[in-house]
Amino acid sequence: MFDRRAALAALLCLVTLPAGAEAARVEPVALPFAVKAMRGPGSEVALSVATSGLLPLARAPASADPKAAGPAGPPPIVVVWGEGGGAVLSLEGETLRTTLIGAEAVEGFAAAETPRGAVPGSRRALDGPLSAYLTGPTRALGGAPGQGTVLTLRERQPLGVTAEPKAVPVTTHTLAPGEASVFAGRTPRITRLDGRPAVVAVTAQGPAGSALALARKQADGAWTLAAASPPQAGRGPEGAPLALAGLADFAGTGTPQIAAIRAPEGEGVLQFWRIADGTFSLAGELPGYAGPVAGEEADLAAAVPRGGNPPELALPVAGRGALALVSAKGGAPRERLRLPLPAPAAHGVAVLDASGSAKKILVGLADGRLVAVAADAP
Repeated sequence: MFDRRAALAALLCLVTLPAGAEAARVEPVALPFAVKAMRGPGSEVALSVATSGLLPLARAPASADPKAAGPAGPPPIVVVWGEGGGAVLSLEGETLRTTLIGAEAVEGFAAAETPRGAVPGSRRALDGPLSAYLTGPTRALGGAPGQGTVLTLRERQPLGVTAEPKAVPVTTHTLAPGEASVFAGRTPRITRLDGRPAVVAVTAQGPAGSALALARKQADGAWTLAAASPPQAGRGPEGAPLALAGLADFAGTGTPQIAAIRAPEGEGVLQFWRIADGTFSLAGELPGYAGPVAGEEADLAAAVPRGGNPPELALPVAGRGALALVSAKGGAPRERLRLPLPAPAAHGVAVLDASGSAKKILVGLADGRLVAVAADAP
């Protein structure tokens, strides 16, 4: 995965750092095992661990005010595991807390990320009552890993008050990518547009490249593929498809933008896409960043909340030898900070925040180590 060019890029990261990098530090997180997999806040594994009773997570004390809103959900956690064990990373104030757990339990939760009937090895996106995943495995159009012919959407429906136990009703919708296309092996992302749920996926058109596709829920409850970006070529005929890097209001306009990486194993062009009136439009792009290659499941980018300001995006640079913070505030993306890593990023990038403000960025490295960066670095 890492060739001589990647090694050279990692070395260059040490001498071409934006101002402020020297003020931030990359700190190792002590673990008794080598990290092989990682899941961030909001992932199905993190939610399952947080609600399983495996660990006593600190929660805000109950308020005496009867009108005070209760916690929205479990506190954010990051879960890592390997052959020798597992661990949960959480925050106690500004301090990173590590709780060791058994790897077998985490692996059980990870197995549930691939629901029955899904493309083998794929992961579903989960947000409240809505889940989205790929079905109909196919080797068409080059046969890249993880491809599917169908985007499956499942929504749990409200269950009325009843004296007898009943199964929660679930509606299922299936969408096809269109002629001469398949869904690429990328985990879908869930968001909301104009107050309604929406799902972003990646389609593949073989050697012609790949594109973003937007599925939206209509007023009558039906789902449709409402928009698609122009197909873009990757790094040659066998190149990886577009990699979804983030979905948030990066520009500060009040509407989510999609961060994606074209040719994630090559030129690595980070792109920010707007969606308006059913049309994708490119807001800006920057070359020189890394994303997961075809068949790689790691989440190598994460949104970095900034309180009342637009979030930034944390992701590795090309070669994976450094972590970058990119801001798209106002529309035009710019790299605000670059921090060298002691080994290439490999297993994931995740952010722990408190009250909507990021505190720690965690990176799983290729040599099995986990490192942390203070997210409030200048």
